[in-house]
Amino acid sequence: MLWKLVRHYGRPYAGHVVAVLVLQLAATLATLYLPSLNADIIDNGIATGDTDYIWRVGGIMLAVAMLQVFTAIAAVWFGARMSMSIGRDLRQAVYLRVDHFSAEEMGRFGAPTLITRGTNDIQQVQMVVLMTLNFMVMAPIMSIGGIVMAIQEDPGLSWLVWVSVPLLVVIVGVLASRLMPLFERMQLNIDDVNSVMREQIIGIRVVRAFVREQHETARFTDANAALTKTSISIGRLFVLMGPVITLVLHLATAAVLWFGGLRVDDGLVEVGALTAFMQYLLQILMAVMMGTFMFMMFPRAIISARRVGEVLTTTGSVQEPASPTTPQRRDGTVEFRGVSFAYPGADAPVLDDVSFTAEAGKTTAIIGSTGAGKTTLVNLIPRLYDATAGEVLVDGVPVTQMSRETLTEAVGLVPQKPYLFSGSIAENLRFGDPEATDSELWAALDIAQATDFVADRTTGDGEGARSGLESSVSQGGTNVSGGQRQRLCIARALVAKPRVYLFDDSFSALDVTTDANLRAALPGYTDGATSIMVAQRVASITEADQILVLDEGRVVGRGTHAELLESSRTYREIVDSQVRAEEVS
Repeated sequence: MLWKLVRHYGRPYAGHVVAVLVLQLAATLATLYLPSLNADIIDNGIATGDTDYIWRVGGIMLAVAMLQVFTAIAAVWFGARMSMSIGRDLRQAVYLRVDHFSAEEMGRFGAPTLITRGTNDIQQVQMVVLMTLNFMVMAPIMSIGGIVMAIQEDPGLSWLVWVSVPLLVVIVGVLASRLMPLFERMQLNIDDVNSVMREQIIGIRVVRAFVREQHETARFTDANAALTKTSISIGRLFVLMGPVITLVLHLATAAVLWFGGLRVDDGLVEVGALTAFMQYLLQILMAVMMGTFMFMMFPRAIISARRVGEVLTTTGSVQEPASPTTPQRRDGTVEFRGVSFAYPGADAPVLDDVSFTAEAGKTTAIIGSTGAGKTTLVNLIPRLYDATAGEVLVDGVPVTQMSRETLTEAVGLVPQKPYLFSGSIAENLRFGDPEATDSELWAALDIAQATDFVADRTTGDGEGARSGLESSVSQGGTNVSGGQRQRLCIARALVAKPRVYLFDDSFSALDVTTDANLRAALPGYTDGATSIMVAQRVASITEADQILVLDEGRVVGRGTHAELLESSRTYREIVDSQVRAEEVS
C-alpha cells in the first residue's frame, strides 16, 4: 500500500525524483572522490615535500567539496518539495473522501481514528518519502562506489568490507524485525488516546455533572500509559541500536589500523592509500547504517500507509446515481413505501415496514419512546443513510435516484444535536444560503426567536469587538447556551428555504414560551412547505396535521392529536406520562 500511495500521488512530481537522483549521484560521487584526492596529497605531496602539488590537488579538493555541498543542498530541497507535496495531496484526498462518507462509514471508522489517519499517519508516509529521497538514494550509490574505491586503494584489505557490512546488516535487521509490531501497536495507542480525549472534551459537562472526574482521569491514564509503554519499548530498541552500530564502526576502524599498519610495514600499501581505505570503509558502513535505519522507518510507514489506504479505498454506502432524476413537481411531498432499515451488524431492524405520506404544506409530527427509530427515520430523507428495504420519495422521486445537489436543495435538516462552526453568526446562517442578505438573516432569526439575543450580543474587546450578526461563535457553538444554539440552527435551516423542513427534536432545549412562540411563527414562514417534526413533548405537536406514533420501529398510531387520544393506547400513555410529570413538577 505504501508503494501504491507514493506511486500514485508522486506521479505529478516525477521531475523532482529525476532531479534528486541526478543531484544525489553527483553529491555521492564527489564525496567518494575526496578520500582519493586526500590520499594523493599524502602520498605524492606531503611524503615528497611537493608544496605545489599540495596546493594544486588541495584546490581540486575544495572545488569538489563545494560541488558536493551545492548538489546535496539542491537534492534535499527537491526531496523536501516532493515529500511535502505528497503529504499535502494525501491530506486533501483523505479529507475529500471522508467528506463523502455517509453516517454509516463515519460510525464504522470513528472520528478519533480518522483524525489520526489524516494527520499522524500521513506524516509518517511523508517523512519516509523525504528520508528515502535524501538517504536511500544515496546509500546504494555510496555503498557500491565505496566498495569499488576501497578495493582500488587496497585489495588486500577488502575482506574487512565483506565481514563488517553483513554483520551490521544482520544486527540492524534483527532490531527492525522487532520494531514493526511495536509501531503498529503505537498507532492504535494513539487512536485510543485521541478517542478518550475527544470524548472527555465533548462530554466535559456530563463528567462534571456526575462527578466522574476520577473515573475519566483513570481512563486517560490507562490509555496514556499504554502509549508510553509502547514508546519506551521502541526507545529501548533505538537506544540499543546506537551502541551496537558504534561498536561495529570502531571495531572496523581498529581492524583497518591494525591490519593496514602491518601492510604498511611490509611496503604493500602507502599511508595515504590506507587512510583513504579507512575513510571508504567508514563511508560504506555509514551508508549501510543509513539504509538500515531507513528500513526501520519503513515498518511504521507501511502500517500508516495501510491505515490511510483503508480510508481512501472505502466507498461510501450512499452513492450518487449515475443518471440522476429531476423531479417533475416541486411541492415537497415526502413518501415512505414499506421502508425498513437495519444498522450494519444489528440483530434487528431499527425501522420495520414504515409507510406514510407527508403532504406538501402540512406538518407531520413523529413521536415515540427513546430508541423507537425517530431520528433514523428522519435521517433517511436527506440520505444520511439509505433504506435497506422499501423506498423514500421526495417530490415523487426516490431519493436514491436524485443528485445530492437536488436533494439538498429540497430538504433542510435541523439535527438532534445542534452544531455551529467557528466564525460569525452570519457565516453560520449562510450555510443555508451563501447569497442570503442581512435582512433575510434577521427574518429567519425573528421566526426562530433569536433576534433579541443576537442583536444584544457582543464579542471581543476594543477595536476587535464585534456585535450582532458579526459576533463570533466558537467551535461547536460552545460560547452560546444550548437553547440559543438550537435557535441558531433552526434559523440556518430557515435561511435555506427548502421545500421540506426536518426538525429532529429541535425544540427540546427551548422553554415552553419560546417553543410556543416559535411554533406559532413557523407556519407563516414555511407556508407551502412540508414540515416533519420529531418531538419529545406532546405539547409541541398537538396542532400537527398528522402525528405518527413509533414503537420499536413500527408505526403503531396515525392521526391527529384528538384522533390518537381515542385510537392509540401508546400515544395515550405518552400523554399521560407527561401530564403526570407536569403535575408533579
